[in-house]
Order: sequence, then structure tokens, then C-alpha cells
Amino acid sequence: MNKKIVVIKYITLIIVLLLIGIGIGGYRLLWAPNFMPEKTVYVYIDRQKDFEDLCTQLKDSAACLHIKNFKQLAKILKYPSNMKTGRYAVTPGMNNLSLLRNLRRGQQATTRITFNNIRLKTDLAERISEQLMFDKDELSQLLNDSSYCASLGFTTGTIMALFIPNTYEVYWNISAENFMQRMLREYKAFWTEQRLEKAAKTGLSPIEIAILASIVEEETAATDEYPIVAGLYMNRLHKGIPLQADPTIKFALGNFALQRILFEHLEVESPYNTYKYAGLPPGLLRIPTIKGLDAVLNYTPHKYLYMCAKEDFSGRHNFAVTLAEHNRNANRYRAELNKRKIR
Repeated sequence: MNKKIVVIKYITLIIVLLLIGIGIGGYRLLWAPNFMPEKTVYVYIDRQKDFEDLCTQLKDSAACLHIKNFKQLAKILKYPSNMKTGRYAVTPGMNNLSLLRNLRRGQQATTRITFNNIRLKTDLAERISEQLMFDKDELSQLLNDSSYCASLGFTTGTIMALFIPNTYEVYWNISAENFMQRMLREYKAFWTEQRLEKAAKTGLSPIEIAILASIVEEETAATDEYPIVAGLYMNRLHKGIPLQADPTIKFALGNFALQRILFEHLEVESPYNTYKYAGLPPGLLRIPTIKGLDAVLNYTPHKYLYMCAKEDFSGRHNFAVTLAEHNRNANRYRAELNKRKIR
């Protein structure tokens, strides 16, 4: 055989092998499955996280098979110097190119946040910051900024009325201010024309409805009592009688664990002391639920002016129209408190 032909064939074979090698290498680098978690997992990139931190997270959480391949492609695409914060999904069988495309574009997965059973602004800031990237102090600063709260239509005492407990989908790296704006949109969506009409019929604003709902929910754990308790307080408001709501005393004292309200507690000087001051307090005792808000909007009409916890400690209440009837209920409850040595 002609030596020249042999050389050409040899060179051709080498080129083919090189191309095959390059193709295999390229496939492994770009398209071969490189992440094999049992189910979709999420990696988080905050302001402090660097590329090596991300790689560690991919190895530990996303079952990365060949981290060197991921690093190599990331450097080719100049990703390490252009990292974007966010929460990113890594699906079973995902390849390097797909993940890096999402990372480079900031194409993150949304996250669901929830908040309920929140009393104080500090509690809210902590609960939300546990679920999102921003620090609790960033949210606390906005919640306590009188000018900022005023720009949204609230005071620092009523800002908690902005938050309607539900499940919301947001991006994990949303800023604290953008989160507040999102909550404002949800607040406006909640207060439909129908709810606003019902609020107007009660003579209360949406914020005042929320304040009263917060008292109702602190007053009873029995949700079926919500409309009855709301109706009782409506009667007192319309008659100009002080609410005399024990939860407002606990709030004023900063002690929600109080089991027995004594006369000395009623002397606390606070605008939240509804034994001293008629009308609604200046702010919320907690973030009321949708059920609590709707219970106030749809309160039960009746003639009750008084309520007292039942002596069986069921968490329910005895309601009364007259003071004499209420005193009998209260005496039975106090007797049981004494019997159980609750001071």
C-alpha cells in the first residue's frame, strides 16, 4: 500500500478519534446528566455566598456527580464573576448547561411563604426573614418607620393590618421593601368592594375592623364565638361603653400569659387600656386571620354587653345582657380560679 495513503488514513483516524473524544468530552461537560437528587432540591445564593460555597452546596444537596465538569463550564461561561442571588431548582438528571443557564439569567424558582399566629412586629419580622433572604432588621426598620408606614396608609401601630395571613408565592431574594409592596397589593385585593361595603355599614374603617378582629381573636380560641364576641364589642362601641377587653390589658402590660386580670392591672397607663379609654385602641394586638376579619364584618346581632370565661376552662364564654347576670357568671369563674389557686 502506498505509504502516503497509509499516512493519510492514520492522520484521519487520529482526527476522528480526537473529534470523538472532543464530542464525548463536550457531551459530558454540557449535556450529560450531572445532578441526581432523589427529588427536586433548591440551592440558595445570598449576598455573601461565593462560587465555592455554591459548589459545596451542589455536592452536598444536589448529588453532583462531577463537580469538576460543572466548575469548568462555569468558568468558560464566566459565571463565577456574575453570580445572582436567588433560590434555584435542581431537578433529577439536570445537566450543567441547563443549571448554569438558570443561574446566569437569575431564573429562579418561587418560594411559598406563610405567616400566622403573629402578635408582635418582631415576631413577624423573624418569621418572614426565616423564609426569605433579607434580614429581620431590614423588615423591622420599615415596620417601625412612621414616614414609610404613612406612605402606605398606616401608622406604626396599625401597620400589622396590612398583612393578610395566607400562602404567597414570591422570589426568595425579594427585598424587604418589595415584600411590603406585595403585601399592599394583597391587602387591596382582600378588601373587595363587598367587604368595604360591609365595613362601612359597621361604621368602622378596614383598619378599625382589623383592630377589633385582633381583640376578638385574643379574647376567644373558639372560632364559632368570633361573630358573637364581635357583636358584643360592636354593641359597646355603638353605645359608647368602654370595651373593657382583658386582652388589651395583657397587651399594655406586655404579658399575654396572664391568667387572671387583677384590679391593679387595670390601672396600667396605656392607650391600649380599654378599661380607662373608650373606643378602639390605637393599634392591633395581633395579625387577625381572614376568618377573624370576616367575623367582624359579619358579626352576630344580639343584645349582649358582657362576657366572662366559662368556669369549666373550656376556653368558651358565658354571655350576658345585664350586669347582674354578668356578675353571677364572673363569680362562678372567680370561684373556680380560687379553687385552682390561679393568682
